[in-house]
Amino acid sequence: MPTTPPRAARRERGWSAVDLGTRKFWRAVGRPVELGGEHSWLRAPTSGTGRVTDAWLEAEAAHHGGSVLRDEAGAGLLGDMAVLDGPGFTAAALRPEIRHFYEHTSRWRLEVWVGWSPVFWPGGEVVARLFGRRLEQLALPMRSLDVAHGMDSTVTPILDASGTQQAAGWARTVRATGERAFSGAYSSRLLPGADRRSVHAAFPLESGNVQVFLRPDLGADGSFHLRSPGGAFGADGAYVVAEDGGATYAARAPIRETFHLYVDDEGVLRADHDLRLLRASAVRLHYRLEPR
Repeated sequence: MPTTPPRAARRERGWSAVDLGTRKFWRAVGRPVELGGEHSWLRAPTSGTGRVTDAWLEAEAAHHGGSVLRDEAGAGLLGDMAVLDGPGFTAAALRPEIRHFYEHTSRWRLEVWVGWSPVFWPGGEVVARLFGRRLEQLALPMRSLDVAHGMDSTVTPILDASGTQQAAGWARTVRATGERAFSGAYSSRLLPGADRRSVHAAFPLESGNVQVFLRPDLGADGSFHLRSPGGAFGADGAYVVAEDGGATYAARAPIRETFHLYVDDEGVLRADHDLRLLRASAVRLHYRLEPR
């Protein structure tokens, strides 16, 4: 007679069913896309397993015919912010602290505070338990005490065959526990019909990913704004890409984000992050960024 599978095995099958159901949902609300052709702007790394490990870094480097550069002192999310230059924006006009943060991110230390809207906090807690903490991906902190000791980060440049940085892996962990919160590929990317490049962040998931395209803008005081508004498919914003049944599907997610990096009157670099569901603010994060 068949034996009852161990509890851990049953639980794992249950989580697999949840993840498969999630991909089926995004397939239903999305559209078929061709990542090797018309929709190449949506091609981004994925994870081969439910729990997101660092294996995607090597896979992404192989896609570019290059390698990863580990333990690189002074590595940044963007090799040169001038790649974002275009009508209405020039990196040379940014405060030097902001430019240094993006070009040498690993030389900065992150302290973070979080404030959830009471309306969205219960849903955020459910998502954190079902997905974020289990997958070690997109695990937004739910309470400021969770990150009272700050966050550690590791930046890993992803190079092509010529040694040029094509992207950078940025992994952030909760300092007090060592738990992984985010792991993503950061780069710049030109959207269809856009007049200049956007900042692109892609967070690998099993058989898919979540991507955010953020339009950079310059503040009058040399501060830096990044915005992912609502809009048509192909514009800046958030997207979910899912592979299912041998095909790939993509949908815009109802998430809007803004980042504002600025230097305060005491010379401290700070960042405000506002994440909204449609027009309602769900969670706000504030970062204090200090050079190591």
